[in-house]
Formats: sequence, structure tokens, C-alpha cells
Amino acid sequence: MSQRPRVYLSTPLLPEAMAELAQRFQLQSHAIEACDAAIVTLKDPFPANFFVQLPSQSPLKIIANYAVGHDNIDLEAAHRRGIWVTNTPDVLTEATAELTLALLLSVSRRIFEGDRLIREGHWTGWEPTQLLGRGIQGKRLGLVGAGRIGQAFGHLAHRLGMSILYISRQARPDFEAQTQAQHVSLDTLCSQADVISIHLSGGPETHHFLKSQHFALMKPSAYLINTGRGNVIDESALVQHLQAGLLAGAGLDVFEREPEVSEALKGLPNVVLTPHIGSATHEARLAMARLCWQNIEAVLAGKHPPQALFSLP
Repeated sequence: MSQRPRVYLSTPLLPEAMAELAQRFQLQSHAIEACDAAIVTLKDPFPANFFVQLPSQSPLKIIANYAVGHDNIDLEAAHRRGIWVTNTPDVLTEATAELTLALLLSVSRRIFEGDRLIREGHWTGWEPTQLLGRGIQGKRLGLVGAGRIGQAFGHLAHRLGMSILYISRQARPDFEAQTQAQHVSLDTLCSQADVISIHLSGGPETHHFLKSQHFALMKPSAYLINTGRGNVIDESALVQHLQAGLLAGAGLDVFEREPEVSEALKGLPNVVLTPHIGSATHEARLAMARLCWQNIEAVLAGKHPPQALFSLP
């Protein structure tokens, strides 16, 4: 019987996924340079010098990123070294869109403020003006990024009666036809939207994509939701606008300096914080693992991996 390929696993996955992986591979949590493949997460950095310093005799052929994003890996350096890099698109789209909606409803209907009121023993009964929030039906959603997840959230919002503005590198005619969404400029989106939802990937091109000048354009009644990447926002500028009452609230699943979260954000009652759980459903995380091992098996069989982020000879 031939020896099973060695796969470096940076962190344990779901038990079902671990069982499947163990049947296919020899799993290791150390010595990535001695492995045939690797499954890693966004917490695991692979800068250019990793690929430069990798021993020439290393059998490493593929890094399977357990995420859609890939800003933790220097793709150019991996390509130069001839190591495939893959990600896990599509399978976490609906899960992240659902969390985006959950954050929006949580902050706009002040759910966690109400939860704290009860838990801390301060609720004295129903009152006509207690914890008044804002409905979303008839409001205008601004999508900053209209890829898979942005469009999925747009469809949810459309079904709930929201109109949609969006920015994207290219127009999305099918999305527009299905939701009556309008492709606009960033300034127009910021000034007209009642909800701004961020769905951009990370990296140098999107770092601080939303700055103080953009927050200044937003309505004081607007909500900001981010399930994309934390460093897309100038977080200090966001805090300043929230503290000054220039935004109604925010729902954040990602942060500029993860896992560190600013004390200022934690202290704002109109901000809902979740610990980067956009894809955290049982179904999505298992599907992500499945894509990782399918890509690894393809590469080890001499084939082009289905979710490759670039091509190799």
C-alpha cells in the first residue's frame, strides 16, 4: 500500500472534516516544508520570504487556504516558486450573507441593547418609546462590493423591501435586472444609502477604502455593516463619527487589527461586534474543508486544482 500524502494542517477543523482528512492524508501540525500540501487559515501568514526560504527539496506543492480571502498569502511569490494556492469560494456565500443580515437587524432593532437591559435587571416593563429602532423595509442599501457575497446579501435585502445601490469594478447587469440595483459612485452611495454594507476583499488596494471623508458624507441615521475585511475601513475615523453621533450604529464582524478590537468600539452601545464568524455555520465550514482536500487531491494527481488562484505550467 502506497504511503498517504503528508498534509500540514495549521489548526483543527470540524470533527467530520478531520475524519475525512485523516482517511486521505497523513496530517501534521509541524514541519510544513516536509509536507506535500498544506491547509491553512487567514491567521497564517505566508509572505514572500516564506517561499524564498523554503528548502529546494521541499515537496510542498499546494497551499489550500481555508477561506475565500487570500491576503495572508503572497500569491506572486507562490507562483514564482511553483506552488499552487487555492481558496474556498461559493460555499460560504449564503452563510456570510445571512450574518450580514443578522448584524443589520441586531443593530437597527437594538437587539443587544435590549438583551443587556434584561440581563442587568434594568427592564421595568413595556414602554411606548423604549429602545426604538429603525425598520429596513423601504430603506436604501449601499453595497460596497458586489461579488458573490455582496450580491447574495443584496438579494436578501431586496426580498425584504430594500432598494439597492452598489459600487463594483464592473457593472452587474444580471444583478441589476433581478433586484433593480443601481451602479453608482462611492460618494453617491455614501450620501444616499441608509445602510452601507461592505463586501470587499483585503489587500493593499482596498486598505482604508472608506475614510473619514466618506463617513462625513453618510446620513446620521445610516448604519454601517462590515463582513468583508476590517482594514477596508479607517477604524479610528469610524469610531470618531459614531462617538459624535454622526452615524446611527454599526455591525462589525471584522476588525482592522484582528484579533485586537479597540476599547472605543467595545464601549459604544450602538455597535454590534461578532468575532469573524461570517462563514461559521456547520454546513459552510464542512464544505470549505471539502474544497481544500479536493484541491489537494487534484494537485497531487497532476491536475489543475478547481479553485486555483492562478495558473501554473
